[in-house]
Amino acid sequence: MHDLLVVGAGPYGLSIAAHAAAAGLRVRVFGRPMAFWRDHMPRGMLLTSPPWASDLSDPEGRWRLDVFRAFRGLTGGDAEPVPLEVFTGYGMWFARNAVPGTDERTVTRVAPRTGGFEAVTEDGQTYTARTVALAVGLLPFAELPAALRGLTPALVSHSSRHARLDRFRDLDVTVLGGGQGALETAALLAEQGTRVRLLVRADRLRWEKPPPPGERPRWRPVWSPHSGPGPHGRWYAERPGLYRRLPEGARSRIAARALGPAGSWWVRERVEHRVEVLFGREVAGAREVPGGLRLETVVRRGGSAVLETGHVIAATGFRPALGRLRPLSPGLRALLATGACGVPEVGPEFESSYPGLFLAGPVTAACFGPAARFLHGAPFTADTLVRGVRRRLRTGPAGWPLPTAHDGGTPEALPR
Repeated sequence: MHDLLVVGAGPYGLSIAAHAAAAGLRVRVFGRPMAFWRDHMPRGMLLTSPPWASDLSDPEGRWRLDVFRAFRGLTGGDAEPVPLEVFTGYGMWFARNAVPGTDERTVTRVAPRTGGFEAVTEDGQTYTARTVALAVGLLPFAELPAALRGLTPALVSHSSRHARLDRFRDLDVTVLGGGQGALETAALLAEQGTRVRLLVRADRLRWEKPPPPGERPRWRPVWSPHSGPGPHGRWYAERPGLYRRLPEGARSRIAARALGPAGSWWVRERVEHRVEVLFGREVAGAREVPGGLRLETVVRRGGSAVLETGHVIAATGFRPALGRLRPLSPGLRALLATGACGVPEVGPEFESSYPGLFLAGPVTAACFGPAARFLHGAPFTADTLVRGVRRRLRTGPAGWPLPTAHDGGTPEALPR
């Protein structure tokens, strides 16, 4: 029996595994390393996080992004955005060095058992562990507008479904959204010659300011104009432990307005005067017509408008929800306490209301704030979560039998 199973091998899962291994835990990681970034992000994309906030985390800081770039002879300062290809290469390098032996199979089911949990892989193999860390990332939470649900993927897709955009080269494409995902998708489409337009609910686009010149120091005061998730200068983006202590109502209000849709400074000139933008529009209905879709839109200032397009790419974000945590068995999901946002509540060390089940990544943003939605939250999450795992292994929830020689140890042998 393992001490910890990590389900997910993205930045959060790999960071958790690196901290767990360094703590002496018997850990196994499931998932294809960096799969979301390798298979679902478009070629040519640049990271919104600055380089100094794009590290995966190991306890000794041996496998940072700047170390990888120096090792590969790559140039770039702390103010320059990181290309997707560099980041995915870095993530794979981190996995090989900090988390060797990652099991690339997908876990299809996690359920409670006596003494902990069992996880079933896609080929039917079962593994047991005393604790589980679920780090499934963003992909399960991709959100489509209600008016577009049920339409064929040939006509409507989410922006997270495209590692390549060249299939749209000869089409007319409408991109929904006013955030970084929408703006960069539209820019990449325009640059390959696609006829593309943006449909934005707001009356204007919001652009972030470039970072100050010079190298960015690794310490960042609370009042800094640039936080890890971007230039927002908000304490709640940098202090997840303090954010967790706020009343639930205050957290909900901050989450509703924090880090709203905005474009990075370096994508602005690629969009303005190059991409048609229709402001104050929201899709109210859609139906298939020859050659594509007919969209019925509501105009914010009154009235309606109809447009036809060959394909809609919805860069409409992600909405974490308990029901979308598919690896968890229905019975286990039913045992989890949820907050006002409909996502599982987690304690100060990322443990859910079911003892031994830990959650990481965007699903914890309602409790720990905006940092959990970005790479910048991985170091805090990994260190804090593994501390919680070690505490749980020492105490054990009610109903856990103590370890025996059969399952790999004695109470005294548990990592401390």
